[in-house]
Amino acid sequence: MARKKYFCTFPQALISEPIISHNLGERFPVIPNIRAASISDTMALVAVEIEGELEAIEESVVYLRERGVKVEEMTDAEELPGS
Repeated sequence: MARKKYFCTFPQALISEPIISHNLGERFPVIPNIRAASISDTMALVAVEIEGELEAIEESVVYLRERGVKVEEMTDAEELPGS
């Protein structure tokens, strides 16, 4: 299984939806792990690690983008402290 890390920016309209914590695992054979988050009234910034087969991870990222989430893959140099 593969494991990739992403930095996601959610617009205000999507903040209250459980897109990562519920929808990804229900729609795709992946395991999302929220590593860090900062949420305000206007946006949410989330660092998430997604584990699964590479094709399923890629499909889940496409889904996030289609929903309006900005998704950027993190490189090893961009990892959060303690990761």
